[in-house]
Amino acid sequence: MPALLGGPAVRPQGPPEWPVRDEEVLQALEEAYRDGSWGKYHGLYVPRLEERLAQYHGVEHAAVCASGTFAVELALRALKVGPGDEVLLAAYDYGGNFLGVHALGARPVLVDVAGGNWNLDPGQLAAAVGPATRAVIVSHLHGGVVPMQEVVAFCAARGLPVIEDAAQCPGALIQGRKAGTWGDVGILSFGGSKLLSAGRGGALLTRQRDVAHRARLGAIRGNHLCPLSELQAAVLLPQLDKLDERNARRAAHVQVLEKGLQGIPGIRLLRNEAQDSQPGYYKVGFQFESSRFGLSREWFVAAARAEGIALDEGFRALQVGRSPARFRAGGSLAEAERAHHGMVVLHHPVLLGTPAEVEEVAPAIRKIHAQASQIAQKP
Repeated sequence: MPALLGGPAVRPQGPPEWPVRDEEVLQALEEAYRDGSWGKYHGLYVPRLEERLAQYHGVEHAAVCASGTFAVELALRALKVGPGDEVLLAAYDYGGNFLGVHALGARPVLVDVAGGNWNLDPGQLAAAVGPATRAVIVSHLHGGVVPMQEVVAFCAARGLPVIEDAAQCPGALIQGRKAGTWGDVGILSFGGSKLLSAGRGGALLTRQRDVAHRARLGAIRGNHLCPLSELQAAVLLPQLDKLDERNARRAAHVQVLEKGLQGIPGIRLLRNEAQDSQPGYYKVGFQFESSRFGLSREWFVAAARAEGIALDEGFRALQVGRSPARFRAGGSLAEAERAHHGMVVLHHPVLLGTPAEVEEVAPAIRKIHAQASQIAQKP
């Protein structure tokens, strides 16, 4: 019997904690305390982290700041986006990107997502471009991969810069290159739940010296407006050293998860067709069909959480609940509407657990499916 109906939970202890309590992180904190960097405006760790991020991604410049959201705004400023301009982005995306465009007085133009993985569909860009288009934001979300070769070729032919938001997938491989290195600017996030976590924080990546210079200037208001602290930089360095190994473990466990879910109607992992790619898994995305599963998404998520499985609904599509005066639709947004109603995400900490812990997820979902009609009758 499902836990929501009074049965025993599959994971009574709940989902695994995050972030992982690494000994190396503790050592980094102690070192920053001993050398006095923890209380400095300008210490050793921020420049060290920026250098390390640039090396890891194979770019010339990395600039850290207080959040990935602010990094997007800095990128837009550095690319000279301003009032009256238009910026293309997926209609299913993190809302902060939409608001970052508005912060500069520009207008978001929403582009539909691909049916297989509910990430931006490059084939929809042509219909969305207009005379005021000045940039394109591309996010890789929920284990989805946007084929960046197509995006970059399309934008290069029209002189449009690309901001590639890799906040959810640091270290992921997109068509043979690190996520965040295809565009003119790449974005990282170090928020509390992210794969690289400092509680808060973000970074901007670029190969272009002038873009990096303008981004740094855009963050200055007498002093740095939204800096990353020395303590935050210190704890990120050892995590970056482990990123590739942890990404590989997560990817292997997603395969275990996908195999376990086979045969359950109404839920499937996002599909990726881009070759030579290895997605990053922050919140693992599933396309959920209530009619086939036999339960509303709201009740499904509640039932999974009662089992100790960290499932949640996805983002709200950007066209939903907003005045049409705040954006322009670059065509039909039918798939984004489906994503709005049907995206379900699994939080990533379980993917660093043991194979046995990962294997608990599918039986929990099977148990919910088997009793879906009873759950649906709950008051």
